[in-house]
Amino acid sequence: MDEFTLIEKYFKKLTYKNPSALDLNDDVFFDKKNNVVISIDTYVEGAHFINFRNPDLVIKKVIRSSISDLYCKGVKPKFIFIGASGNSNSFSNKNLNIISKSLKEEQKKYYIKLSGGDTTKSKKTIFTIMSLGYSKRIVQRNKCKNGDDIYVTGNIGDSYLGLQILKRKVLLNKKEHNYFTKKYYLPELPVKISTNLLNFANSSIDISDGLFGDLSKLINKCELFYKVDLNKVPISSNLRNYLNKSKKKKINFISKGDDYQIIFTSPKSKRNYIQKFFKKMNQKVTLIGNITKDARNNEIIEGNKRLKHAYNEAYSHNF
Repeated sequence: MDEFTLIEKYFKKLTYKNPSALDLNDDVFFDKKNNVVISIDTYVEGAHFINFRNPDLVIKKVIRSSISDLYCKGVKPKFIFIGASGNSNSFSNKNLNIISKSLKEEQKKYYIKLSGGDTTKSKKTIFTIMSLGYSKRIVQRNKCKNGDDIYVTGNIGDSYLGLQILKRKVLLNKKEHNYFTKKYYLPELPVKISTNLLNFANSSIDISDGLFGDLSKLINKCELFYKVDLNKVPISSNLRNYLNKSKKKKINFISKGDDYQIIFTSPKSKRNYIQKFFKKMNQKVTLIGNITKDARNNEIIEGNKRLKHAYNEAYSHNF
């Protein structure tokens, strides 16, 4: 079974309908009474990162992908807790100094503080990150409404090409190599707009597993459907140049995840406000589609062509 079926079948009932658990159907735990917001993620060598040859980049990636869960809820992360498992190679004195330096840089960049954790010995390098912040409200999944616009921040797809380069499935020149691998390791989180999501977003999620897959998770309890125009999904000029040269399909790169941009839905009445606000914040945002109840299924279009629904599949852990 996949990870979502596992949660639904075996663990959801154990929350005893605690409202703060959000039915185990969101990125976070939200204790509304105490204004506490918590997320937790685990990263395993070989599954979430290829290897630990670049500990400085790996630790930055896992920190950013973890705190992204709070940012996409409209919450600023304040504290992080790290569980680290590894061996004498991964946690050599040299690597530990590198890790410590990288953590310090991320703490300074995102105004977060390391506040606890645990260390254990294991064959593989594994990190579990808990992120904690405070807020009176959050932007949840599954709160989108019929007629909502669908927006995405930043560009999508650079990270997946970076992963293919690191796996040596794609060979590019040094400049292109460095650009795409940096996008994989160091996602640029849309932090400037985060706490303002509450002003215009009905629902939101970050793109970790794939644009269309995460969009499906965003609306999975709403009895609604999405309609997305592939041509409107934003990509960088670097990725566009690569796709033109290689004759590869855009959809195969924007559907794979690791982008850590934010998808959110918002009423059409907020369009002018959103455009003005994002321009003021100097943050790219793109209207890519809409939410509707008048459909039988989710829909991806490219011009006048309707694409196969199989592209909706996202990365999922299967057991």
